[in-house]
Amino acid sequence: MWRRGVSLDELETLYRQRYDHFVRVAATVVGDGERGRDAVQAAFAAAIRKRGSFRGTGAVEAWLWRIVVNEARRLSRERKQPQLQGEPILSSNGNSGDDLDLRARVAALPERQRTALFLRYYADLDYRAIADLLGIEVGTVSATLSSAQARLRRELSEVEHE
Repeated sequence: MWRRGVSLDELETLYRQRYDHFVRVAATVVGDGERGRDAVQAAFAAAIRKRGSFRGTGAVEAWLWRIVVNEARRLSRERKQPQLQGEPILSSNGNSGDDLDLRARVAALPERQRTALFLRYYADLDYRAIADLLGIEVGTVSATLSSAQARLRRELSEVEHE
């Protein structure tokens, strides 16, 4: 079904249902929980203003993800030294020291790897949606996720063997 525009009710429903997911990904891109929430707020304000521009050729949620990630990237460029703060974004075995170590390693990933990782595992987007959102090919999404996972696995394995 082809349609143009998004209703305020649809945006409000997605906001309420997926807010935590949007914030986690935005916080990862920006490097800060509070600025991640700011990015989501700004993104939804922009989505409300631009809701008539939605072409209806894809899912509304994918359209929103693009706006959220772009806003988070904009805020990230304004920040010189990103640091993850707030709630743990990933957890390992419940040890807060391990959580901080893992968070630091995820934060150190290249931006595309970090963003793809969170879009896949926190936003639960499929490879096609991630590819569309990041403006890359589906195969590149697969390679990017594989590289990120391999790097984290290797680094965590090295820590265990120390």
